[in-house]
Amino acid sequence: AWSLLAAAFLVALLLLRRAPAPRPGGVGPVISCLFQDLIRYGKTKRGCGQLPGWLQLPQVPKRWFTHFYVVSVLWNGFLLIWLFRAEFLGESLPSWIQDMHHALGRDSQSEDMGNEHFSALLVLLLLWLHSCRRLAECLWTSVFSSGVIHIVQYCFGLGYYIAVGATVLCQVPTNVRNGKELSVQICWYHIIGVMMYIWASLHQHRCLAILANLRKSRSGKVVSLSHSVPFGDWFESVSCPHYFAELLVYVSMAITLGIHNVTWWCVVMYVLFNQALAAVLCHEFYQKNFSSYPKHRKAFIPLV
Repeated sequence: AWSLLAAAFLVALLLLRRAPAPRPGGVGPVISCLFQDLIRYGKTKRGCGQLPGWLQLPQVPKRWFTHFYVVSVLWNGFLLIWLFRAEFLGESLPSWIQDMHHALGRDSQSEDMGNEHFSALLVLLLLWLHSCRRLAECLWTSVFSSGVIHIVQYCFGLGYYIAVGATVLCQVPTNVRNGKELSVQICWYHIIGVMMYIWASLHQHRCLAILANLRKSRSGKVVSLSHSVPFGDWFESVSCPHYFAELLVYVSMAITLGIHNVTWWCVVMYVLFNQALAAVLCHEFYQKNFSSYPKHRKAFIPLV
């Protein structure tokens, strides 16, 4: 499923970069407009003609991004508590979680792959902390304009944070420990993964603060909702360093899981193409709206 989602966003990115302009008349302009409507949000959203009434769906404020992290904090916090109780208190996971495991293809009798129980618990904790930080930034750091997102994008975002938490939980068998004591062994990949997570999170917060400060006075009061060219930190190399940092956060979780976890690398591939698509759109916005925009900056990944 994650591979298919990654492929879908890769195709969308390729279509954005290579698709020819639609000819007037026919279904081409309608399909093109619908495609643009579905992939763009916030400052990058632009009309390309009027969609037929039956294709028009409501838009919601971009500030509703906050809802994604509210859902993630509650849902992944709930899963974290259950997994913690199962690992350290020897309790059984609820039957509905076990049913979810089976539905997603996890065999309850599969063998423990080394230290995977503790690794999954640690990654779920990192995911929850990431959601808590992003929620706090949405509430007290970021300054949202009047930009909007498509209702389909909004529903997809809500489902994403539910699915990603369930994916982490499914990296351990439903029977968890079979009565055995939890072996908490700190491995080299735990240390590297957590250090990379902290490093990427700090840079992401700095970049989001830079964006917010563009709309604030020195006293911290919001004075403008217009867009300006950001400078400082990773903005000197790429247009969307907060997206690049998001990718690094998920790579750090893949390392924390022990590097060998194929499922989570599929999640990383999804995040790569999802954030790349958004970054390319933002990069094009800056280039078209600011004639003096630094030409050496890349869209998403430094030097790429």
